[in-house]
Amino acid sequence: MFAVHLMAFYFSKLKEDQIKKVDRFLYHMRLSDDTLLDIMRRFRAEMEKGLAKDTNPTAAVKMLPTFVRAIPDGSENGEFLSLDLGGSKFRVLKVQVAEEGKRHVQMESQFYPTPNEIIRGNGTEGVLLSWTKKFKARGVQDTDVVSRLTKAMRRHKDMDVDILALVNDTVGTMMTCAYDDPYCEVGVIIGTGTNACYMEDMSNIDLVEGDEGRMCINTEWGAFGDDGALEDIRTEFDRELDLGSLNPGKQMFEKMISGLYLGELVRLILLKMAKAGLLFGGEKSSALHTKGKIETRHVAAMEKYKEGLANTREILVDLGLEPSEADCIAVQHVCTIVSFRSANLCAAALAAILTRLRENKKVERLRTTVGVDGTLYKIHPQYPKRLHKVVRKLVPSCDVRFLLSESGSTKGAAMVTAVASRVQAQRKQIDKVLALFRLTREQLVDVQAKMRAELEYGLKKKSHGLATVRMLPTYVCGLPDGTEKGKFLALDLGGTNFRVLLVKIRSGRRSVRMYNKIFAIPLEIMQGTGEELFDHIVQCIADFLDYMGLKGASLPLGFTFSFPCRQMSIDKGTLIGWTKGFKATDCEGEDVVDMLREAIKRRNEFDLDIVAVVNDTVGTMMTCGYEDPNCEIGLIAGTGSNMCYMEDMRNIEMVEGDEGKMCINTEWGGFGDNGCIDDIRTRYDTEVDEGSLNPGKQRYEKMTSGMYLGEIVRQILIDLTKQGLLFRGQISERLRTRGIFETKFLSQIESDRLALLQVRTILQQLGLDSTCEDSIVVKEVCGAVSRRAAQLCGAGLAAIVEKRREDQGLEHLRITVGVDGTLYKLHPHFSRILQETVKELAPRCDVTFMLSEDGSGKGAALITAVAKRLQQAQKEN
Repeated sequence: MFAVHLMAFYFSKLKEDQIKKVDRFLYHMRLSDDTLLDIMRRFRAEMEKGLAKDTNPTAAVKMLPTFVRAIPDGSENGEFLSLDLGGSKFRVLKVQVAEEGKRHVQMESQFYPTPNEIIRGNGTEGVLLSWTKKFKARGVQDTDVVSRLTKAMRRHKDMDVDILALVNDTVGTMMTCAYDDPYCEVGVIIGTGTNACYMEDMSNIDLVEGDEGRMCINTEWGAFGDDGALEDIRTEFDRELDLGSLNPGKQMFEKMISGLYLGELVRLILLKMAKAGLLFGGEKSSALHTKGKIETRHVAAMEKYKEGLANTREILVDLGLEPSEADCIAVQHVCTIVSFRSANLCAAALAAILTRLRENKKVERLRTTVGVDGTLYKIHPQYPKRLHKVVRKLVPSCDVRFLLSESGSTKGAAMVTAVASRVQAQRKQIDKVLALFRLTREQLVDVQAKMRAELEYGLKKKSHGLATVRMLPTYVCGLPDGTEKGKFLALDLGGTNFRVLLVKIRSGRRSVRMYNKIFAIPLEIMQGTGEELFDHIVQCIADFLDYMGLKGASLPLGFTFSFPCRQMSIDKGTLIGWTKGFKATDCEGEDVVDMLREAIKRRNEFDLDIVAVVNDTVGTMMTCGYEDPNCEIGLIAGTGSNMCYMEDMRNIEMVEGDEGKMCINTEWGGFGDNGCIDDIRTRYDTEVDEGSLNPGKQRYEKMTSGMYLGEIVRQILIDLTKQGLLFRGQISERLRTRGIFETKFLSQIESDRLALLQVRTILQQLGLDSTCEDSIVVKEVCGAVSRRAAQLCGAGLAAIVEKRREDQGLEHLRITVGVDGTLYKLHPHFSRILQETVKELAPRCDVTFMLSEDGSGKGAALITAVAKRLQQAQKEN
């Protein structure tokens, strides 16, 4: 018993001594946590260098765009051919992706040896940057390998193959694993060679145009350190190995960690230790002097937990050596240090990638999966465990799952092709839908001409009743001249909120001060009786007068009523029809000023002098006209859409008199109600129209105004989802809800400053689990809908400015348009596209756009003030 204990003590002491001996000899191969964190930082810097256009040419880590923009979503299907060239064997596979709707991959493959004379001969058939892994075929470097393969295939007349994708084996690994786990967005190869790829935000890739979405970047991290960045951690053995390689000075990182070189590193260390008399009694065999005699599979065998020492003895004997027990322990420890350093370095670079991913996503904790392939990772008994442990230690804020790839490089090529095929097919279908919203110049010129015709119809007595563009006289015959002064009350009814304002105007100094209060109009009142609506308005006026301490005052009042009215004078307005969700009964065909007066009488608390009933568009024009006398057009591009302008009295046949000008409220929202623009309406417009409160009416408004754009987008998203082109074919209950996709979402989603991650957050509010690709499509849909709206609005405005130019007989017109409305103000591109369209369609008109400050309230007071001034002037005459 004592002998057994003695032997155990002797063996453990021997093992301890040998480990200490090797540790002292290979001191520089041990990497501390601080060193690994530093390497991680260095690799981050190299990644950024490789991604930037200016520094990429000198970057060691090339960060190559792969143009793989999407990972599998499970809907891929079809039969694909994969070719795999990456080592001494060439493999051809037929891959069946999905069968009878089931998520399934079936492969049949055939291996073909690659003869040495071809590996090193002339290449017969992206652009290859450089060979690695002992390949040296001439005439291939810096050429397009796909075009070479295509030409070679054409020489075989019996082949009909469409080359859809060129895939790096690392990308193939990531794609294979992503088919099983959608969280997989990193691929790593740790085998004969080593490399990593990951999904990078397009906005960070200077080398490729476009900021939307993500693209897989092939880091080619094997070259990390080729610029000397790792010189402080390279050892004499690394330098000796490099000098004896086929590509000295290149692939420095790969030579420290990949399976092609680990065995050779171990051989060089053992030879040096033997020469120093630290191993084999100083004896060396010819095999130990021979390059390539120790392979990575030998290293893996020597590190096995139980049979490692026995394997070590056997391998050393095969090398012609006579190892002692102590030699075997020392050699096994050499293998451990070499392979452990490999896992540490690999973990540091991988941790840099994971940190970048987490920062790109702007999350505190990242949940992700790393797809892994390669013989070193697969056959080495300790390697995976070591790698995982170090990665988790270096990036504690990342929850990382490691997923072993099954035939990653070949199945992955098929998956990339399947995804490319799916994306290509989906892209065609999506483009087909978006094409419906792309208007040609000819179509816009046609809209401009039709709008001009409708304007003319509306002005003529005979056709006025038939015109879809109402061309309503407002009896506003003058713009402010700066002499207006006094206190005025203004009411503003045009949406779900009602405002009461007190406006103080000082003459001469063009100074306006306003006080206002906002009151909600509940849905039941919007859609109740007319009496209830106007009683509610008067209640709001009473509250405001109380609030301002003006209950007994008798003030002139301007009433901004933003609905189509036929006016017989400035203070009489007959409602033609409700818009914007209003449905109050017993109002259409009635004078809204009389209805307001009657409601005031019913309350019997105060009396007001109602001087003018004003459309919000007219108010906008008047507000801007107060600042700029050149402003003769008012445009509202908000919840609703409308336009007014100063027309020559001689052209207005419904009103007597030929002298001067009068503001015409076009009520252009009804343009197209006669079917004249049906050729550009889509099935989505029809859906929105049929589901509205006023089907068949306000067709132009339904294509251009904020109240409807979100609903058009919603209809498109539902259709695309039903076709399986979005959200994995899953329509959320919220998305089925009419009106849920608000126009503010369009403005947010189309914002250039908004990352796709934030787009996904908006979609999540609608119960939609969107991928990055979904977010891109949603952004495109929003862009197509809002662009068309702005162009149509621009075509309508171009018709009016051209009419004004021709009516005045001018070669060139200078005019200002006063604009208000949330769509114009808040949407990131609407105003620009509108202005560009006007410039293109009315090139002889110099149009200035002036943003109105509170046109509907301030404008009503200014119209009232102008009306009072004109009344006074008439009395004096």
